[in-house]
Amino acid sequence: MYHVRKVPHDRESADMKRYSAFAIVREALRNHRGWERAWISPEPRERYDVVVIGAGGHGLATAYYLGRNHGVKNVAVIEKGWLGGGNTGRNTTIIRSNYLQDPSAAIYEKARSLYEGLSQELNYNLMFSPRGVLMLAQTEHEVRGYRRTAYANALQGVKTEFIGPERVKQIVPIIETGGPRYPVLGALWQARGGTARHDAVAWGYARACSDMGMHILQKTEVTGITQKGGKVTGVRTTRGDIGCGKLAIVVAGHSGRLAEMAGFRLPIESVALQAMVSEPIKPAMDVVVMANTVHGYMSQSDKGEMVIGGGADGFNNYTQRGSFHHIEETVRALIETFPMLSRLKMLRQWGGIVDMTGDRSPIISKTPLENCFINGGWGTGGFKSIPGSGWAMAELVARGEPGPLAAAFGLERFREGRFIDESVAAGVAH
Repeated sequence: MYHVRKVPHDRESADMKRYSAFAIVREALRNHRGWERAWISPEPRERYDVVVIGAGGHGLATAYYLGRNHGVKNVAVIEKGWLGGGNTGRNTTIIRSNYLQDPSAAIYEKARSLYEGLSQELNYNLMFSPRGVLMLAQTEHEVRGYRRTAYANALQGVKTEFIGPERVKQIVPIIETGGPRYPVLGALWQARGGTARHDAVAWGYARACSDMGMHILQKTEVTGITQKGGKVTGVRTTRGDIGCGKLAIVVAGHSGRLAEMAGFRLPIESVALQAMVSEPIKPAMDVVVMANTVHGYMSQSDKGEMVIGGGADGFNNYTQRGSFHHIEETVRALIETFPMLSRLKMLRQWGGIVDMTGDRSPIISKTPLENCFINGGWGTGGFKSIPGSGWAMAELVARGEPGPLAAAFGLERFREGRFIDESVAAGVAH
């Protein structure tokens, strides 16, 4: 984490010292007085080459790969609240890439593969845990669908397999496979899927961005987007006007509002996605289990909490609070598959604001405003895609044209009827 001493605000970078076992020993002998801030909090400059709106995982990853892959380091990441305080800190941390459509599988597999080495690359422990992800088939329709996905994944180079109920029981001993309403008929198994610490992903990227001299401007709300002759010129903020050559909008559930400021509309809707955790218990399962039929999914955190999530709200809203009906609907069904849940107490519940497209696939695209780019519409799949999303978005912003990962996710697909239908793979929140 970041036990800190103050760094002057006019510093251009944090002069990042590497974390290591030696550093821990050294600072222990100094009573931990030598740790520096993980990232600085500077005053804004008048102008940047690129302004990224949104200091969540996707925005910070975009900034990081702009610097790492393209040498663009005069970058500001603007956040109206605190870093990682939106969906990045409000998800259930699942990482997988077993999607059906080729463009989806490509970008999610890129993200999953980047996650595997990201702690070493960023010199920050993201607590990545490739524990494996099971997607239960509890109807004959799901069996056919997951077999189809397994075949598609084989062609895409994504390693998954369809397994039977006996193997599911071996992997998750606490599961009830013979339930009368929701029997487990098999599962799509991705052994290299898993979880990571959600806020650590944001912190690791932020630390690396700050070390490159980028500015992370927290508590700085964007109130307007300025343009001239159809070309973006900057943003208006609560800390004054900031000029920029290029603008990247990466604000998840608030994408529609920022697009309106820029003068265009998006084919998205914002809804709340809810989750909860139980009281901590002893280790009971070491994989992620998803059950789309009953709209529920579960894993166990390092602290012992059972992390439980369900579907998104059925109505548009911007709330970050939980509601009783989701507790009832999600837990009621999961108890039949995991009877042990009936004895647990709920510790806390929360919501995040997700932006959903009609085909349940993201938007990584140029916009009608020249030099303004948008990354959004990830719906329920945002956390797992962070490194791949940032990689693709950085390439789009730096070059002005999408690369292979982003090419299929442009806004024009909605006008052309060229949808990337992931409503099955992403229809339940996870």
